[in-house]
Amino acid sequence: MAGSLKDQLLKMGLADEKKAKKINQEERQKKKKAKKARQSGETVVDENAIKQQALIKQREEKKEQDRQLNEARNQERVAKEILAQCRQMISQHKIDIPANAELTYNFVFQDKVKKLLLTETLQNQVIRGQAAIAVLDDAFYLIPDVIAEKIEQRHPDFVIRIQPEEEIEEDDPYADYQIPDDLMW
Repeated sequence: MAGSLKDQLLKMGLADEKKAKKINQEERQKKKKAKKARQSGETVVDENAIKQQALIKQREEKKEQDRQLNEARNQERVAKEILAQCRQMISQHKIDIPANAELTYNFVFQDKVKKLLLTETLQNQVIRGQAAIAVLDDAFYLIPDVIAEKIEQRHPDFVIRIQPEEEIEEDDPYADYQIPDDLMW
């Protein structure tokens, strides 16, 4: 088969002569405009190049959008993992409070005073900072201080810390008159 693609398409009947002449004429006009622009020092505007640049820009924007979406998904996955770890640590290491616990321990949670029934030994542990209060599904549990630190590193909203009693100053005139932590008014 000799001849150009245009001639072959015309012979096969897939293209007509009017369309072929029109396309040739448009190509000649583009070449003339480009030649005149180069001679006059103007920049040549190539529509195909502009379209290619627009497509490249779209692809880059799509890649950036996909990257941001993947990053958001990863952050969400990590947050769920941390939440699951905290829940598991609280449920595994919670200190069982006996049913005969009679002392009420008051503490502040979300600007509200909450109560927890404890035994005297558990209350002393909480006061000294050896145990902390953990919140899980609107229920309160006692956990050891070591576990509370680990949970607090991951998700501080799960742990309610009670500051241990401060050291008594030697020259404090009211050192002999300490107010008990469980004082009921």
